[in-house]
Amino acid sequence: MCGIVGYIGRRPAGVLILEGLKKLEYRGYDSFGIATADEDLFLSKKQGRISENVSSVSFLKGRRGIGHTRWATHGVPSDKNAHPHTDCSGKIAVVHNGIIENYAELKRELKKHGHAFQSETDTEVIVHLIEEEYVKNIDLLHAVQTITPQLKGSFAILVIAVGDDRIIAARNASPLVIGTGDGENYVASDMTPMLEHTERAVFLEDGDIASVTRGSVEIFHQGQRIERPVELIDWSVQDVKKGGFAHYMLKEIYEQPLVFYNTIRGIDPDSLPKCCGPQESISLVACGSSYHAGLVFKYLLEELCQIPARIDYASEFRYYPPPAKGLVIGITQSGETADTLTALRLAKAHNCRTLAIANVLGSTVTRVADVTVYMRAGPEISVAATKSFVAQLAVLMQIINSMCGGRDSGILLHAHKAIEEVLLMDFSECVAICETARSIFYVGRGPFYPVSLEGALKMKEISYIHAEGYAAGELKHGPFALLSEETPVIALCMPGETYDVMFSNIREMKARGAPVIAIGGDGDTELPEICDHFIPLPQTNRFVQILTTTVVLQLIAYYTAVKLGRDIDKPRNLAKSVTVE
Repeated sequence: MCGIVGYIGRRPAGVLILEGLKKLEYRGYDSFGIATADEDLFLSKKQGRISENVSSVSFLKGRRGIGHTRWATHGVPSDKNAHPHTDCSGKIAVVHNGIIENYAELKRELKKHGHAFQSETDTEVIVHLIEEEYVKNIDLLHAVQTITPQLKGSFAILVIAVGDDRIIAARNASPLVIGTGDGENYVASDMTPMLEHTERAVFLEDGDIASVTRGSVEIFHQGQRIERPVELIDWSVQDVKKGGFAHYMLKEIYEQPLVFYNTIRGIDPDSLPKCCGPQESISLVACGSSYHAGLVFKYLLEELCQIPARIDYASEFRYYPPPAKGLVIGITQSGETADTLTALRLAKAHNCRTLAIANVLGSTVTRVADVTVYMRAGPEISVAATKSFVAQLAVLMQIINSMCGGRDSGILLHAHKAIEEVLLMDFSECVAICETARSIFYVGRGPFYPVSLEGALKMKEISYIHAEGYAAGELKHGPFALLSEETPVIALCMPGETYDVMFSNIREMKARGAPVIAIGGDGDTELPEICDHFIPLPQTNRFVQILTTTVVLQLIAYYTAVKLGRDIDKPRNLAKSVTVE
């Protein structure tokens, strides 16, 4: 869940790597570091964020280098635990994304051989292992090829050494992509830091080791030279800029009408894979917001198509796999979520057909799953998922539409207009209720229950206010004890078969003294009388109701966090792409 970037070419490496790391901070931002190589190795690393700590990198000489922005796993955030890590001679440097599971055993052996360790990280064993081989045979590629079979776990590593004019890159279960230019090449965790310089990408696969020079890229797998295809990336530089918005999160919320429209248009029922047709049953695996999208899908699929569906947290699926059969859908924005990848591999081992829903071309999940359906969300920089969640809903709603014979195609094609209307609404009264809360409860029924879960997740992620989502009927089974004037409830009470019982639930919450923000249908005359603040939304199709309530909850969380002065795009302790278990 760290970000790594390397550059080799005709320009000073330090400046380019610094700018690349700034674009990768959503992958981790508790410390950072850069190493460049010329006649010597030049190193700078520090606890904290790049934007708050770097004044100049002019002392980092050389036209090749590697950089890292960290999300801590082994060792607290500190200067000494920041990457890159160097060998005993100070001539070899390594950056690493992933976890080396057998690092303790390797470290003990290396210490017996006289190696001195400077950090608490698992990564440092890699550079000392490389040193062991490099002194025997002064060939950096050979050294990396020799030591990687000793590493258990996940890794994407970049290595440079004084006197060796190349970057060595190796990948196993962590993403790594090479951006090819003219007389210069880049290597990074994803395409984000390269978009300004090239649109040509080579995605490494597990077990690949690459030797990258200014003018060439050689890729080896199990010691044999192989070719990987060059793919053109259609994301633009503007996609990863704020464009005048105060935060990436707000920009990405405002991009949602277009994202939903583009995704729906890009995957009409006729173009969906055959496995998206009617099924006896469907299983889904996902994490975080993707899990909530899958839970919405389960409710809607069973309600509209009478097809049974089950959904499991991918992190649980590996250790407690249910009886798996038929189609298994894995949902992951990055395409690199470790738990989801493991769950899909396990499903394939049980001879299940697998479908991935992902946002990133060339990501690992596209090679693990039998079939991939892409959302059209574009780069999502803010850690909190917004437009990727809506894009996932677009894909899943279109699959449901396909399984039901395409009857809702017209509704889905125009649903983005309802999102545009929500973006014009004022939520200042909601923010005034939420900003002083100790806890906030989100409640809904049916498909609005997972929408409540997602709303609570957004609030806790970026405002740091404790928030929980519940099926509305469950509050009386314990959580009622927590209701008070300091614990607001946000209730989703849209028109439909559960309206009357939701109305009764809201009365029960009010009777316990909790302030209630109710989201309901426009024209409802009863709901405004029993709640503290009423948000009216168009009384439309169920698909559209889910989209509009989702965006309302995103905006309430965003403006509450702004009011509290939180770091919206980089909430504490979190990272965007969870590539470790």
